[in-house]
Amino acid sequence: MTKIYKFLLVISAVLGLSALGMLVFGDGLLATGPFIVSSLICLAIGGKNVSFLNQMSFTIWVIAAVSVGFFYPQYFQEIGDFKFTGFIVPLIQLIMFTMGTEMSIKDFEGVVKTPKAVLIGLVSHFTIMPLVGFTLAKSFGFPPEIAAGVILMGTVPSGVTSNVLAFIAKANMPLSVTIAAISTLLAPFLTPLLMKLLAGQYVDIDLQAMMLHVAEIIILPILLGLLVNRFLSNGIKKIQFMLPKLSMLGVLMMMIVIVSSGRDSLLEIGPLLFLSAMIHHTIGYLLGYWSGRFMGLDEASCRTISLEVGMQNGGLASGIALQMGKIATVGLASVIAVPWMTISGSMLSNWWRKKDNEKSKIASSKSMK
Repeated sequence: MTKIYKFLLVISAVLGLSALGMLVFGDGLLATGPFIVSSLICLAIGGKNVSFLNQMSFTIWVIAAVSVGFFYPQYFQEIGDFKFTGFIVPLIQLIMFTMGTEMSIKDFEGVVKTPKAVLIGLVSHFTIMPLVGFTLAKSFGFPPEIAAGVILMGTVPSGVTSNVLAFIAKANMPLSVTIAAISTLLAPFLTPLLMKLLAGQYVDIDLQAMMLHVAEIIILPILLGLLVNRFLSNGIKKIQFMLPKLSMLGVLMMMIVIVSSGRDSLLEIGPLLFLSAMIHHTIGYLLGYWSGRFMGLDEASCRTISLEVGMQNGGLASGIALQMGKIATVGLASVIAVPWMTISGSMLSNWWRKKDNEKSKIASSKSMK
């Protein structure tokens, strides 16, 4: 099996170099599609035996999904009268249901145990990211619907991936779960309100309708997941190992569909959107961390708040954009942001983990002396 993984890694390198060569010698970006998609898939599978690549596996799959939608949009837009965008909301609901099955009342104990840290995390999340998104939308001069999408990415709750990265970063896991859960439950109220205040000048925001849509996407599936976990816990344990994989598959399918529907806009505005996403989430990590530091929180809690502020629920942003009927424009910011969040969040978490390991080695060597 190890030989197969090594072979796939070599193939991914060859295909990647072939794609680079085609770009350099003028065959154009679109012509490199088969090489790029194939090399990414080989890299994702072949990297399982390489520690760093294995940790980045989901990120590589996300980039591969974006590439599939970008290079082959004609296959993922519609079949007859059925549009593939009709899958997006059910996929998000599946992800939220999965989140609900893994939640319980214990997840909210952090509010009682560390109310200060939870409050700092929530306030930072729903102020830093929306205001930075608004500033970037203004500064870059994006078209109105693209600008609204950038702001939307700043107003949604934190993403589920932040919990995984908090574990890798040796951060405060109970705090991470609590902030993610409460920010998600607050989203039906705060996301539409912030969109009305900050993005109302770019697109028409129906406050009541958006609240109902967000509640439909988030609250109902999470409540159903909680009920299943509470009353059918024995049954759900038998299939629980499959649920995270289903969630990840759902995210990948959403990426393909959204990129396919907005490919033309991506060709025109993609590089600027990517730069905007880099700035947006990097500032989120930075200000999130220092908001905790400024308020006297410990290192682990500061790391948690950094990740919870900087990492947004891109799937929910896509679902809201779809409900607005603007998935090909308002929804583009989330497609660009998700790969960058996953890459940057993974790098930051691994850097913190490595930093702690080095400190432990130094302390251990000193104690031996």
